[in-house]
Amino acid sequence: MFRARTAGSAPAVDSGGRSYRQRGALSRGSGAVMGTLARVVHLIVGIIVLIIVAGIALVLLKANPTNTIVSDVHDAARWLAGPLDGIFSFHNARIALAIN
Repeated sequence: MFRARTAGSAPAVDSGGRSYRQRGALSRGSGAVMGTLARVVHLIVGIIVLIIVAGIALVLLKANPTNTIVSDVHDAARWLAGPLDGIFSFHNARIALAIN
């Protein structure tokens, strides 16, 4: 009676004569690029947040500021959070540094 067609045997064409499959392939390619770009941005933001949180934790835990690792992390965190420095003012310097 009826013959089954294999998937994709009938071409799907829009009014402009372009195949839907071709358009889908292009959108999949750009979607893959955007997904990769989103993952890279997410990774960079995660590293930045980790550095800032580590700097705050080192200040709150009173880590030795003369230690090279502590001073490097603190300097990097201060540089990354620099534009936001001094938004709030507190009497306690440690609390002001942690909040700002």
